[in-house]
Parts: sequence; C-alpha cells; structure tokens
Amino acid sequence: MRKDIDMHAIGIDIGGTKIAGALVREDGSIAKADRTPTDAADSRSIENAVVQMIESLSDGAEVSAVGVAAAGFIDAERSTVYYAPNINWRNEPFRDRLERRVDLPIIIENDANAAGWAEFRFGAGRPVSDMVILTIGTGVGGAIVSGGRLFRGGFGAAAELGHLCVVPGGLPCGCGARGCIEQYGSGRALLRLSNELADAGGIGTGLAEARKRAGGVLTGTEVSELLVLEDPGAVAALRELGHSLGQACASLAAVLDPQMFVFGGGVAQAGDLLLDPIRTAFLDHLPARGYHPEPEFMIAELVNDAGVVGAADLARQFAENK
Repeated sequence: MRKDIDMHAIGIDIGGTKIAGALVREDGSIAKADRTPTDAADSRSIENAVVQMIESLSDGAEVSAVGVAAAGFIDAERSTVYYAPNINWRNEPFRDRLERRVDLPIIIENDANAAGWAEFRFGAGRPVSDMVILTIGTGVGGAIVSGGRLFRGGFGAAAELGHLCVVPGGLPCGCGARGCIEQYGSGRALLRLSNELADAGGIGTGLAEARKRAGGVLTGTEVSELLVLEDPGAVAALRELGHSLGQACASLAAVLDPQMFVFGGGVAQAGDLLLDPIRTAFLDHLPARGYHPEPEFMIAELVNDAGVVGAADLARQFAENK
C-alpha cells in the first residue's frame, strides 16, 4: 500500500429508520457523507442500500476497508448478526453477503461499540487507555475499552451495559429482565420521571404547565427546554436519573477499573446537570472509597457521526492486521 496516498475507510451505521454512511480519513474526519431510509422489514433491501452506499462513497477515493455498525448482538468474528432488535435479522451472515458484492475487507460491528471506539480514538477518551461509555438516548447503550482495545467478550456480545441490573425485581425491561439501568437511566426514564413529578404537583409549576401545553403527556422536547431553563422539576427528574447512572457506574468501576466514564446521547447534552448527580451517587456506592484513584466523568465530544467514524476506524485496523 502506498504511503503517499491518503487511505480512507467507509463507515456505515444501520439504524431502525435510516442508514448513514461516511468516507472517513485516518484522523477521523469525514470526507463525504450519505444517508438513506431503512426498510427494516426487508433484509435484502438493506443489503442493496448498503452496497449502493459503499459504491457511491468509494467513487474516486482510495478505500482500504468497510465497517458496518448495527444495533444487536454480533459474533466474535464480526461477521454474523445473532439478533437485531430493530431489523429483521436473526443469525444473519451479513458480512458474507456483502463480501460477495464488494471487493473490500468488511467487518460488522455493534453500533454502541463503534460509537464508543470513535470517542476513545478521536473524542473525550483520547488521554486514557481504559474507558467506559454510556449512551443515554431512548435506551442505554455502552462500550468498554480496556488496555486500548475494544472489549467484545468471548462470544462478541459484551458491553450490553444498559442491561446491568440496578433494582432487583424492578421495572420490566424489553430484554425480558427486570430492574435494568435502561429503565432508570435512559431518555425514556427521564420522561417517565418527569410525568410522575407533574402528576404529583411537581417541584414548581414548570413540568405541569409544559405537560398541559403538550396535550397531556410530556415529550423529550418539553423536558429538554425546561432543563435548559434549569426548571426545578425537570432538574429533580434528571437528578434521580443521574443517581441511578452513578450507582451503575460504581458497580462497573468495581469490575473494570476505568480511568474515565463518558456519557453520550441526547440526555448527555445536559452537561454538568447530569454529571453532578452521577458523580455524587458514584462516590456513595463506590467500594473502598478513598483508597483508590477516581475516574473522570466526561460528556462525549462526538455526536451524530460517532457510529460511522468508529466503524470506519475499526475496519481500517482490521484491514491493516489481516
């Protein structure tokens, strides 16, 4: 491979409603981007869309590899999707299907792993070797970097951090278990907590008034607007959510000993309003507090592009090590 040529990699991020793609430089910057709707019920349609996107993004560029990120359980070989919650994939040999049509090295990666890797390589995690990221969106996703390597586990499906149990016998989760952090530390949980406070008369009047304006049920937009204004009720709901996340982080720290926790996703845009209660609860639940270095707590620097950038970088490394 010539060293005087800027070799790009392609990252594809398959979501339940859209497929995003990018031609990514070695420094993590994006040279070209594309997106198209996802036909989640038709696996062949998704395959065709990904192939077309690869062809479009690679036109006129030197491309070394392709990384495809998707929500779900991916095998250790980064080839087969065991299960995808938002797409009709069950034991789908997606890499094999793509390699029949695309003459490039290809990997399939969990979307949270890809986003976490991007944050480690090019975002807030750059100064450390061991990092845990939690993405706080509709649910809770996560990724673990240990010793500078992405941790996938023996079967490839590690770091489903949203399903760490924090309340034994607690609220039912979509995974089939109860008490998962996803039910207490996600954007959906923030809405539930905010509506409960509004039902109880709230703290102040902001939540109740916003719910009335919204037609009876608060949405993420109303709660976000109230957080920007630091409305006492919205802040109280966020504080409770942060307490649950801090408790989960203390358990993760006891096992993984990371130097840094990074928080991404829409809810993380609240910044210190979220981090402050996380730090407090973390210290309240941390074993042997005071006898151990404490990790940093940071907000993710990469936002919407993390999935494609991480998938591309992981694919580039895969191609270099073949």
